[in-house]
Amino acid sequence: MIPDIEVDRLRLDYGRSTVLHDLKFTLPGGRIYGLLGRTGAGKSSLLSLLAAFRRPTAGTVHIGGRPVFENRAVTRQVCLIREKADTVEGSDRVASALRFAAALRPHWDDDYARRLLRMFDVDPDKRIEQLARGQRAGLGAVLGLASRAPITIFDESYLGMDAATRMRFYDELLDDFMANPRTIIVSTHLIEEMSSLFEEVLIIDEGELIVHDETDGLLSRGTSVTGPEDVVDAFVDGMSVIGEKRLGRTKSAMIYGTLTEADLEKASAAGIELGPIGLQELVVHLTQRPGSFE
Repeated sequence: MIPDIEVDRLRLDYGRSTVLHDLKFTLPGGRIYGLLGRTGAGKSSLLSLLAAFRRPTAGTVHIGGRPVFENRAVTRQVCLIREKADTVEGSDRVASALRFAAALRPHWDDDYARRLLRMFDVDPDKRIEQLARGQRAGLGAVLGLASRAPITIFDESYLGMDAATRMRFYDELLDDFMANPRTIIVSTHLIEEMSSLFEEVLIIDEGELIVHDETDGLLSRGTSVTGPEDVVDAFVDGMSVIGEKRLGRTKSAMIYGTLTEADLEKASAAGIELGPIGLQELVVHLTQRPGSFE
């Protein structure tokens, strides 16, 4: 059984600054989650707490009903891979890093790891510090995927890969998830590339959780409204407008909320064009600072 993650009133301070504000959420086991937000929103800090890399200032993280911090039985079930693959020493050889991971991860699959090394063109005899950035990112993918950890977390660890390699990584992640279910959490700014993977999305902004929803449910509440400016303004009056664009006399407003049948009929009668908003654009507008859009 894949354990749930329960976060309750979680706070993290750096000196006098609070970077995470009383977060509370539950992640049922066996799903792929996208953790999204602007740079500096607190995503990496949250992931470090989920993996017990640091102690929270207040609040708790439980995995499978057990506290995660300073609990080796639990932390062995959590694998966090960060961009620089900093869980291994640069002077170590790749093969040594795999042996270390095998000793640490009870679900480690060495045959799978060797196959992934070939897929990502990583030489097991090379020292990690000798790897190109893309190969180092590939090593991170190997360590995360082959860990088969019940909670596997990737924190922007694939940024060094070129586009074709990233696509292979996404495909492999999904294929292995289907064959060997676990909880996967992915923090990314490459939202459109990965959005089809996410069953649920969490959006962090300035240390606060502003959205936690199924991806389809979130997308269903984002709508672009396009037409003559005065007609659009009248239609969206009283709605939650999260972004605006203008081109001549045409205006496009991004609204966040569920449209009623009456709204749809009103838009049709007014000749207004309604369209979907992609996940990346929706995240951008939901985390936009007030007054920062034109």
